[in-house]
Amino acid sequence: MSEAYTQAWQSSIANRDAFWGEAATAIDWTVQPSATFSDAQGWFPGGALNTCANCLDRHVAAGRGDAVALIYDSPVTDTVRRITYSELLEETGRVAAMLSALGVSKGDRVILYMPMIPETVFAMLACARLGAIHSVVFGGFAPLELAKRIDDATPKVLLTASCGIEGSRTLAYKPMVNEALTLAHHQVERVVLFQRDQLRADMGGPRDLDWDTLRAATATDPVPAPAALASDDPLYILYTSGTTGTPKGVVRENGGHAVALAWSMTNIYGIGAGDVFWAASDVGWVVGHSYIVYAPLLVGATTVLFEGKPVGTPDPGTFWRVIARHGVKTFFTAPTAIRAIRKEDPDAAFLAEIGTGQCQAVFLAGERADPDTIGWLEDKSGLPVIDHWWQTELGWPATASCFALGDLRRKRGSAGFPVPGYAFAILDEAGHPLPAGQSGSVAIKTPLAPGAFRTLWNNHAGYAKNFATFDGYYETGDAGFVDDEGFVHIMGRTDDIINVAGHRLSTGQMEQIVAATDGVAECAVIGADDAIKGMVPIAFVVPRAGFEADDTLERRVIAAVRAELGAVAALKTAYIAKGLPKTRSGKILRNLLRKIVNGEEWVTPPTIDDPAVPGALHALVHHHAPV
Repeated sequence: MSEAYTQAWQSSIANRDAFWGEAATAIDWTVQPSATFSDAQGWFPGGALNTCANCLDRHVAAGRGDAVALIYDSPVTDTVRRITYSELLEETGRVAAMLSALGVSKGDRVILYMPMIPETVFAMLACARLGAIHSVVFGGFAPLELAKRIDDATPKVLLTASCGIEGSRTLAYKPMVNEALTLAHHQVERVVLFQRDQLRADMGGPRDLDWDTLRAATATDPVPAPAALASDDPLYILYTSGTTGTPKGVVRENGGHAVALAWSMTNIYGIGAGDVFWAASDVGWVVGHSYIVYAPLLVGATTVLFEGKPVGTPDPGTFWRVIARHGVKTFFTAPTAIRAIRKEDPDAAFLAEIGTGQCQAVFLAGERADPDTIGWLEDKSGLPVIDHWWQTELGWPATASCFALGDLRRKRGSAGFPVPGYAFAILDEAGHPLPAGQSGSVAIKTPLAPGAFRTLWNNHAGYAKNFATFDGYYETGDAGFVDDEGFVHIMGRTDDIINVAGHRLSTGQMEQIVAATDGVAECAVIGADDAIKGMVPIAFVVPRAGFEADDTLERRVIAAVRAELGAVAALKTAYIAKGLPKTRSGKILRNLLRKIVNGEEWVTPPTIDDPAVPGALHALVHHHAPV
């Protein structure tokens, strides 16, 4: 069952150039690469291509213009819109003409501060067409964070919309853009704003342009031809939070990105031309870049652009409704979304009523998927639920069960096996490989696979730090182990390993135990400073529906961890809370929890989904007030 995967992985390591040279034939090149890899230029040196043309023009030219490229499903505006490949090419071309009229050309940066609407996709593809480098900043990000990105990327143009819709809240974007532009040192030449009916924005001075007005003014301009771009020309910059508070601009190059994403759709997700794929993420995150926009369109599939939440828009059945309505074949979401659905609908009544239509598999990524959540979803849906792992820096999965290669082996708590192109090692602090079952630093042998970053914008020294600790390896910053069957287990960031009275313990392992306790919807375990033991684990637990008044929950959580790990685990405190601090992409902000527990100064991060949560948790921890 896993032979095709094993052969592919071995070939990708032993015959790297031949393997990726073959994969590159799935892409249309205006100039064929002169080699598969070079140390100086990275993947597919000498090659020239255009990512937008590979996503759109070639499918229309092949006679598939009437096929649906994009389904915009927005429960928050009660809208469903289907856009064909021909229409998407036309809309993208019009935005490219708009940008061209503003003087945007190859190498210029364009920041997109936009919601989950089709115009955002048009704009990303339009930049790719011109060879301009887009940097999508999550709509609703705090002005100071947007200003930092403006100063780092120095864009010529900023594209925005009048508002975003976050569940039941309408969020005005223009005031935040104005504040960011005031805070930023770099002066953006033009701001182009798309007016949404839900909330109109006031236009400012001559710098501000109305999207529809500009579109009308350039309606007779020719659609710019796709620029021929070198393999190592940047496609986009995507900022991820840096440890110092300065954002890191991950640079994605055109050639390796196109090849890797096309390969992944065919061989991991089982998606080809005409299939419907849905990644329930946001275009502001790497999952949205790779698997809402570029990967599905590269292979001629139909991609779903969803503007809503897993619960509350209007209910915990919305995901299943979208899957059934549009015939989604493969679904990709974050574990936190499934936990949110389970919390509201623990018996999966909505799932039972609506079903999952033609869906064949569910993939999870974005944070660790606890075995209990995977078990619940597999049990209720009857589908294989595949946890897989990657990072913004990598751009596409590094571990998975390669479903499309017939490999359905999975183990709850593991993120699968190395994806072809990636060779992993688990290293101790001295850089020595550790035997199966022993936890250490998760590292990946260099060179990294096509599609992975090769620099950070304006910060190559920062990039090089990722390769400085272990010679010949990329340091992922995650801790984990490989078991005796070859499954890779990512247990959390390396700083999630805590030292309790000399014992090295994984908070990720404790979370796995807590999450499996009856009545727990979601949880986080962090290491708190302790005068005697150095550190002690502290749990935060959000109860499932029907367990809010269960006064045994704290005791049962502590007992479960002690029963499995022994008294050495020293978990003696479990706070029962209404919510955890999470980013909008679903990552739990454990560092913030640590600061709250340790009584350190903390600020509400700009990425937070619910700004009220940290204050409530601070009150719970330090005043024992009910959350």
